[in-house]
Amino acid sequence: MSQQSMSEGEGNKPIEMPIDKDVSSVRLAASDRVTSIDPRAHAAWRTWLAALAHDADAVTAAALAYQSLEAEGRDAWLDALDTDGPSVSVPKIALFAPLLGVEQDDARRARIARNVEGAARRSTPPRALLGTVDRERVCLIVSPLYLDFVEILLCRYDQDHGIYDAQHRWLAHSSEVEATSHEIGVTLEDAPLSHVVEELAHAVVADRRAGRDAPSALMRCIDLFAPDLPAFAISGGGNE
Repeated sequence: MSQQSMSEGEGNKPIEMPIDKDVSSVRLAASDRVTSIDPRAHAAWRTWLAALAHDADAVTAAALAYQSLEAEGRDAWLDALDTDGPSVSVPKIALFAPLLGVEQDDARRARIARNVEGAARRSTPPRALLGTVDRERVCLIVSPLYLDFVEILLCRYDQDHGIYDAQHRWLAHSSEVEATSHEIGVTLEDAPLSHVVEELAHAVVADRRAGRDAPSALMRCIDLFAPDLPAFAISGGGNE
């Protein structure tokens, strides 16, 4: 098996993203909400807002649609959330959290953060699942984000030879964890997170010794490794 990211390897299942139609639909719904007084346009917008509490694809589509807007469009989006949020039966964090990850403007970030303050902290630590197949270790690390949404890191590795595959999903519904386990085709059992992270750290060091960089998927979850692994070991810096 070649040592590369699952998202890059030939024949590997890519991380699912919402289709362009979904992103266009949410942009259209947001635009119609601002420019139209038609109750149907407002109803379509509120339908999208309600989906943000349980549909990972809707969350991703909303984040991408918001990211594609110019400053004026983003301000109008936030204004619409302030107006319509109270009439939608979902927590505020479901409406605003997806936008925080793509907004770079300090003023708008502060405005968004005020609406998720106190609710965005993880209430439970990440969960690790571990299995073995053909002498390879397979792990699934599930990190709670907010509501029922989680972040997923999937790795195949040998701690003495390196990371074979890695796949990262920045957001998924918690109900998808079991389905992901079945798709892997390996029996996974709960394991201490510290033990799994230590094994992954050894695998990353093995890659470095062989002159290979760690998969980019691990960079997105580097906070899991501190203080088990120096940052340079994952980023590729430093000398042996």
